[in-house]
Amino acid sequence: MDRDWEDRVSAAWASFDDFAEDEAGDFRAVIDGLAAELPDGSPLGPFERACAWDSTGHSDRAVPLYRESLARGLTGYRARRAKIQLSSSLRNIGRAEEGVALLTPELRAPSDELDDAVRATLALCLSSLGRDREGLSLVLGALAAHLPRYQRSMANYARALVEPGG
Repeated sequence: MDRDWEDRVSAAWASFDDFAEDEAGDFRAVIDGLAAELPDGSPLGPFERACAWDSTGHSDRAVPLYRESLARGLTGYRARRAKIQLSSSLRNIGRAEEGVALLTPELRAPSDELDDAVRATLALCLSSLGRDREGLSLVLGALAAHLPRYQRSMANYARALVEPGG
C-alpha cells in the first residue's frame, strides 16, 4: 500500500490508548474504514481488522481474520506478526495446540526483532498445554541474550530443562 495509507494506519494505532474501553467499537470503525480503502483481496485489510478485534478483547473474532490475511498471502514482518498474534488468540480461545503448531516453525525462521515475541507467545501456548518446562526453557533462552552477565549459564539451564533427565 502507499505511504499515506501506512502513515494513517500507524496514526490510528498510535491513538489506540486514547479510546476508552467503551469506545472499542469506535476504534474498530477507524480500522475498518482504513481497511475498506484497500483493493479487493488485499491481505492487509483482514490483518488490520484482526489486530483491532484482538486488541479490543475479541480473540474469537480475530482468529478467522488472521487466517484470512495469511491465506491471502500476507508476507514479511506482518506475516510473522500475524502468526504470533494468531497463536496468542488461539491460546485465548482454548486452542493452544494450534498455536504451538503455528509458532514452532517460526523458531527456525530468519531472525528479526520479533524472535523474543515468538518465544514468549510459544511459551504461553506450551504452558496452557501443561508443558511448562518447555515454555520456561524458551523464555530463559530468550532472556539469556539480554543479560549483562550469565548469558552462557542461563542458555545452558534453558537447554537442560528440555533435555532428557534435565
